Amino acid sequence: MKRAIIIIVILLLAGAAAWYFFYKKEEKPVVLTTERPKVGYISRSVTATGTVQPVDTVAVGSQVSGTIKVLNADFNAKVKKGQLLAQLDKSLFQAQVDQYKANLALARATLAYQKSTFDRQSQLYNVGAISKADYENAQNQYQTAQASVESVQAQLSGSQKNLDYASIYSPVDGVVMTRNVSVGQTVAASFNTPTLFIIAKDITKMQVQAAVSEADIGDVRIGLRVTFTVDAYPDISFSGTVNQIRLEPVVSANVVTYSTIITAPNQDLKLRPGMTANIFIFTKEVDSALLISAKALKYKPDEALGKQYLFFPDTVDEREVAVEAKRSSNNPLSAPHHRGDSSTREVDTAPRTGTPAFVWVKIGDSLVEKKITTGLNNDTKVQVLTGLDPDDEVINGEEIAVKGAPKSGTVRSPFMPPRRGNRGGGGARSGAGGAGGGAGGGR
Repeated sequence: MKRAIIIIVILLLAGAAAWYFFYKKEEKPVVLTTERPKVGYISRSVTATGTVQPVDTVAVGSQVSGTIKVLNADFNAKVKKGQLLAQLDKSLFQAQVDQYKANLALARATLAYQKSTFDRQSQLYNVGAISKADYENAQNQYQTAQASVESVQAQLSGSQKNLDYASIYSPVDGVVMTRNVSVGQTVAASFNTPTLFIIAKDITKMQVQAAVSEADIGDVRIGLRVTFTVDAYPDISFSGTVNQIRLEPVVSANVVTYSTIITAPNQDLKLRPGMTANIFIFTKEVDSALLISAKALKYKPDEALGKQYLFFPDTVDEREVAVEAKRSSNNPLSAPHHRGDSSTREVDTAPRTGTPAFVWVKIGDSLVEKKITTGLNNDTKVQVLTGLDPDDEVINGEEIAVKGAPKSGTVRSPFMPPRRGNRGGGGARSGAGGAGGGAGGGR
């Protein structure tokens, strides 16, 4: 019996040794990924698409009908004010002018004859040689001849105008964008004025008509800085300024957008009418801001780290205040109530800044939770207003240590618009659903 117990004990020890040396999984240590706050540039932006077009265009048409006989302007032609662009066949208009000139000469001859007759009849009537009826008849014929001369003169003036309208001149200095007629083509101006040319006044100044969604339009204001790209030059970022926000809504497929006019210089003439622009309207920008990654706000240490580090969480009272403030900032209809204070704070309708949040900081072998105040949050970077120093080692995640694994580098978000200049940080753009919100509060 004793021998059997010894054998069993030996087998158990052998099994335990085999499990320990061959089957037990090695516990891999958890490595915290940290970062130090950096001073840089952060922005929040609204994205939209739009069409590049000249600031001002003029449609040149014809007020008379006829056949195009002369054409002096083509696409992309630079024209001056008063320059002859096209000319209709003037033969019919000239014939009408000649006819009214002859009619005017006849009317004037008739007027001279009726005036002589009226003068003679007046002398005879004054001496009593003719009746009053004969006198009034001569007077009526003379006045009729006068009216006939005025009528023919008006008709001649109208026909002369039509003859002048057969020559079409440029009303402004500019560049011909569109030519809708050719030599020999008949122009019919009976019902509406046909457009022969479209002239852009100044193509060194362009504008972009952006379609901004109703969810984003509340953050857009006149004077905001804008950058945009076009497919023709994907590596070039063009700059502009919000010049006008039109009140008229545009509804397409149950999506409401508002036309926002953005002015942009075009000195190098790279922008052409009709180009599609991918637009970033910067609604908030901060230079020299203390920045941390947005994922640091969401990090919460796992309990398993208690074997490696000591935890020092923040106080409960401060956390409750921060959570309550966060709830209030998300719901503008409610105001926070501080513990022990029944007064109600006034609701702040300004953009959310100074939002409380919590991050974990690594100090030696200790993990300390710190309360911070955040400003702009573009979902990639967060502006820190108070609570952190550039030397703090902020924890933004953790990973399992693997031998020979390379250290993870900083990955730039593919959704971020280009940074302005060489400033640090970055500005993420908001999607169609709205601009990026303020920094998140506590967890």
